[in-house]
Amino acid sequence: MHGIYLEDLYVRPETRGKGAGKALLRTLAEIAVGRGYARVEWCVLNWNEPSIRFYKSLGAAAQDEWTTFRLTGEALESFGSGRPAPAAAEPRA
Repeated sequence: MHGIYLEDLYVRPETRGKGAGKALLRTLAEIAVGRGYARVEWCVLNWNEPSIRFYKSLGAAAQDEWTTFRLTGEALESFGSGRPAPAAAEPRA
């Protein structure tokens, strides 16, 4: 199933609420539909309630099937250099 993944969408604070974000997402949706794609996807931080409300107002639905993983710091250094990985750290709240 083909789709478009949006990596980043940033609208300057002084431009928010004027339709720029909606226009950008609508353009992506038009491209997806025109190409016969089944979806447009992106991520949003859990604490970003204004954006979550905005995305829901467009008809977007949150997905529960995925968990984001990240290698950073000592774990990245260890893995990248072939050393044994340190004990897994608990995720930040």
